[in-house]
Amino acid sequence: MNLDYDPELVKFREDVQSYFERDYPKDILDKVARGDSLTTPEVRKAEMALGAKGWLASAWPAEYGGPGWSIEEQYIFDDELERAGAPTVTPMGVVYVGPVVYTFGTDDQKAQWLPGIADGSVGWAQGYSEPGAGSDLASLQFSAVRDGDEYILNGTKIWTSAANHADWIFLLTRTSQEAKKQMGITFICAELDQPGVTVKPIISIDGKYHLSQVDFVDVRVPVSNRIGEEGKGWTYSQYLLGNERTSYARIGGKRTQLASIRAIASQIPTGGNHRLIEDAAFAARLSAAEIRVDALEITTLRVLCSVKDGGSPGNEASILKIMATETAQEITGLFCVAAAEHGMRKFPDSVSPEWTGHNAFAAPGVATYFGTRAQSIYGGTNEIQRNIIAKRVLGL
Repeated sequence: MNLDYDPELVKFREDVQSYFERDYPKDILDKVARGDSLTTPEVRKAEMALGAKGWLASAWPAEYGGPGWSIEEQYIFDDELERAGAPTVTPMGVVYVGPVVYTFGTDDQKAQWLPGIADGSVGWAQGYSEPGAGSDLASLQFSAVRDGDEYILNGTKIWTSAANHADWIFLLTRTSQEAKKQMGITFICAELDQPGVTVKPIISIDGKYHLSQVDFVDVRVPVSNRIGEEGKGWTYSQYLLGNERTSYARIGGKRTQLASIRAIASQIPTGGNHRLIEDAAFAARLSAAEIRVDALEITTLRVLCSVKDGGSPGNEASILKIMATETAQEITGLFCVAAAEHGMRKFPDSVSPEWTGHNAFAAPGVATYFGTRAQSIYGGTNEIQRNIIAKRVLGL
């Protein structure tokens, strides 16, 4: 999809490209290219670099600390960030809780939380899933008991992304036992660095630490940390989840990955004269993946149009979530086919550093493969998304 029909958008894209080429921290780009995990100081450095430009909260209105970009400008920025190989912006602050705060929060909450989110100096985590409440999130039992001007928090959140880098966590808590399980849920924010909070690492199959279990034992937080009304947290969570499910597209990154796979497949592997791209079945599968990315881009633009005037993405975000995650899995699966053909062969600079890690070909790409397996689970499983589409979109 070519948005460069407008001279102002062409200039905007050139400015973004120039920033990533000249001013964005090169050590961060190099570490991501190698497939290495960023430390907390490095995450802060990467996000504060964007925050200093006013670009971190790229979809926020100017009145809340965002750049006030159009939908087209937001899309171009995301595209170029992906193409540059920069780390994906941690979404918990700028994509998830930030819009909830400026949409439903008080003026004091906006003043307290939005500046640190927008400049990248404060990290956030999302406390939704529990050991007994994952896809069926409405079954959560994490409790918040009112005690005067405070809530007392008890329970466990699990599969918590970025808690190891976070200062704050936003939580869905149960403040009452209602007949309908979606009722009685309240949206509360809490600092992670306080007595009674324990963050336990969950090490994934690739040996990395990006998920945590977070335990709360008699943790007190002020009532002023509650977003909106008590018992209305489910409503706010659905608004947030719509934004979450539109954040998976990452078109620029997918196109870069596909170009790398095509470059790899066009090389002659060690020990033979056959090029993988000459295999009809593989070539057809690669072309089909490229078409899927085109379709994903069109769908993404269509969904984003629904939020152009500040609205929520709506149920159509579920369609986008399924398309984006399945396409990501197909692309990384194609990479593994190429990796099996070539083994640890070294490749020229035409291959994206995201896959090669300075020509150490397989390791970062296989780690990405494992990472995409989880995409169809987190953010609401794809099975749940299909149920949403069936009931709310198709009316079945």
